[in-house]
Amino acid sequence: MPDDEIVQRTASHVRSLLSGDGSGHDWWHIFRVWTIAKRIGAEEPVDMVVVELAALLHDIADWKFHNGDEKEGPRKAREWLHCIGVEEGIIDHVCTIIEELSFKGAGTATPMSTREGMVVQDADRLDAIGAIGIARAFAYGGFKQRILYDPEIPPTLHQSFEEYKRSEGTTINHFHEKLLLLKDRMNTATAKGIAEERHRFMEEYLRRFHEEWKGNR
Repeated sequence: MPDDEIVQRTASHVRSLLSGDGSGHDWWHIFRVWTIAKRIGAEEPVDMVVVELAALLHDIADWKFHNGDEKEGPRKAREWLHCIGVEEGIIDHVCTIIEELSFKGAGTATPMSTREGMVVQDADRLDAIGAIGIARAFAYGGFKQRILYDPEIPPTLHQSFEEYKRSEGTTINHFHEKLLLLKDRMNTATAKGIAEERHRFMEEYLRRFHEEWKGNR
């Protein structure tokens, strides 16, 4: 099967699985990550088939929706790629990217072992910051029935993945626990440039949020 057909069949498959999700991890999140991964990948010496497949499949079974099981996503991806006859080396590479990709807490490093993985991780993290990142944070917070903000609950910089998984902090705390940390964890020059502006937008949003919270605006 030609590479472009493999990619398009995978896109259709993922869209059928994730359309209608209300947590911020829907098909359009995948589409945006796929789109920006192609933009970043065009500037890097990477295998774009691996990049595109990993971008499309990275949230096929996110651990947040599968009782914390970070193995379910790679398993589902491998099952699909085998089903459509993708060669084993590509499958292994894509599944490794999915295994390594996720943010695991402020105190936990998440290095990617390949350049393709760096591109996909950057694309996924860019969709977690800026205007869309803000919208997704509140969508997920509402989905999980989390408190919007409580000034008496400080942010926690989680030191392990297990600690991060158990977190039930407020949505505003999530900015300090994850989103504001992502700018400095980008891998590629392209992503670093995009992240700067998106990061500034979040900082301005939080400044305005706290002014309004205090009744100053």
